[in-house]
Amino acid sequence: MLEYIYQTTGLLLLAFSFQTFLDKENPKRLGTGLFWLIYGVTFIFGAMIPNWVTGLMVLALTALAAGGFMGVGNYGTTKDEERQKTASVLKNKLFIPAAIVPVGTVAISQFTSLGALVGLGLASIASIIVALMITKSKPMHSLSEGRRLIDSIGWAAILSQFLAALGYLFNQAGVGDTVAQIVKMMIPENMLLINVIAYCAGMMIFTVVMGNAFAAFAVITTGIGIPLLVLEFGGNAAIIGVLGMLSGYCGTLMTPMAANFNVVPAALLELKNKHHVIMMQVIPGLIILAFNIFVMYSFAF
Repeated sequence: MLEYIYQTTGLLLLAFSFQTFLDKENPKRLGTGLFWLIYGVTFIFGAMIPNWVTGLMVLALTALAAGGFMGVGNYGTTKDEERQKTASVLKNKLFIPAAIVPVGTVAISQFTSLGALVGLGLASIASIIVALMITKSKPMHSLSEGRRLIDSIGWAAILSQFLAALGYLFNQAGVGDTVAQIVKMMIPENMLLINVIAYCAGMMIFTVVMGNAFAAFAVITTGIGIPLLVLEFGGNAAIIGVLGMLSGYCGTLMTPMAANFNVVPAALLELKNKHHVIMMQVIPGLIILAFNIFVMYSFAF
């Protein structure tokens, strides 16, 4: 079932690609269309393509993004005045499709054996159907709006997936073991609080560097969380893991590397300072980090 969700996602990306190739108002339609075409193929045929071919495709995506071959075009969307008029009529009904995605995902993951990713895919499809019914729009309009949004985000749309893969590679390369050795050299034995601080702060700092808490989790938890906090000090693995990931999210709030969280919103909101979102999140992030350290030290051991 999950493979079908991936293939559906790939088909959507192919539709975006073909629309882009035909969009003569996009001065970079070839590069943009090729980017979404390659990305879509990885979703549709990922299980069948040899790993080295997928690697070449990833390099091609990187070249297209880094070379500035991506741009925006004409999406045939409604004007702001029309949107405001429609919004004044529909009012809070507009939030129903948005609410279906998280509610449907949680419900499917909790009450079926399909899992969260399949739940997300099915809930997203249901959300689109409900949105079309509420707004009385045509499916093609939804497709055009989807292309507009993903073009606005650009290459950053796939950054989290890239960084998660990078975290896996770091873990396979033994970076976690190296981190554990460094921590043991720097921190005296039997100092639980210092080890908790090192783990939570390490999750935050590594996430700032990599831009993805999942990537940091694989490395820091392997290097500090499991060998030191769980095995050596006998901590509760569930509490340590949850608070460790939450500490990583504190780093997500503070880094431009998490472009889909911090840079993309600034671009979509047309803020003058592209780092304004990060500046507003640094203090709350540090407060949450301190809270995580307190809770972990107090209740995980």
